[in-house]
Amino acid sequence: MLFLPKFSGTLFPPCSRWPGFGHKKIKYKAFSEEEKREIIFKDITTGEINHTTVLDSGLVTDYRSVIGYFSQVIMKDLRLVSGYDVLYGKVKAFIKNELFEDRVDLDSLNTLRNLSELEASKSLIETFKKEINALTVQDKGDARIKDTIKLRKTRPFVVKEQGYIIPKKSIFNKIIGDSHLELQFAAFLEECEDIVSYVKNYMAVHFQIDYVNADGNISNYYPDFIVKQSSNSVVIVETKGLEDLDVPLKMKRLCEWCVDINNAQSDIKYDYVFVDEESFNKYKPKSFEALMSGFQEYKD
Repeated sequence: MLFLPKFSGTLFPPCSRWPGFGHKKIKYKAFSEEEKREIIFKDITTGEINHTTVLDSGLVTDYRSVIGYFSQVIMKDLRLVSGYDVLYGKVKAFIKNELFEDRVDLDSLNTLRNLSELEASKSLIETFKKEINALTVQDKGDARIKDTIKLRKTRPFVVKEQGYIIPKKSIFNKIIGDSHLELQFAAFLEECEDIVSYVKNYMAVHFQIDYVNADGNISNYYPDFIVKQSSNSVVIVETKGLEDLDVPLKMKRLCEWCVDINNAQSDIKYDYVFVDEESFNKYKPKSFEALMSGFQEYKD
């Protein structure tokens, strides 16, 4: 049975490990009493009104709802599902001490009015998105194995009608190719006497790795194949015809993932290999060992 580890860990490292934000500090403006009566927060991209605080006579507004609003926007933009309590504290401290040219009083209505200005909102949201993206994929201090994926327990699933082969070395009854190269590679694995088994990493397997894509956002990466060389050796394989901008980013992340999992346990050694179509057709490796020795792109 082939096991794939899942990682779990704290989204944010300890405070001492947060880098300097490096943002441009915002000038703190003085607003009139009338301007401070209605505080409107708009989407920094579309201009759509997302949050409005209207101050009635005798009502004291609470800055906590505004910090909560920004925290939720950041989490939504980055598709984060946990860490709100930690993020809230970071946003609060950033607004008070870092966002503006001088430290500000969070209880002041003038501060809330300043936060509703586009320049301040944009700086706050974009700064946190940039730093969280970097920390999420680079920080490895808190990584741990949360669970494993047992391929034999993958539920049956339906795939669209396309090219396939009937495998002998896979637990699935068909290997569906999303490209001609994937079918070629599956056929190659069937002939490799130096592997035990392999699988195509279908979406139903749920083996994914997060990474920062070329647009600077966090995305999920699904490697193409998982190859079991022996009871204690597994290789993650990425096949590619035409290379796109995200390929180097995916491979860098896959390298980090292998380092992390090998440091977290010692039962199975995980490795990776990148197989490009041109080289695969040109050199025609005769064994999986030959493939691993000859295909060294993204290994440094």
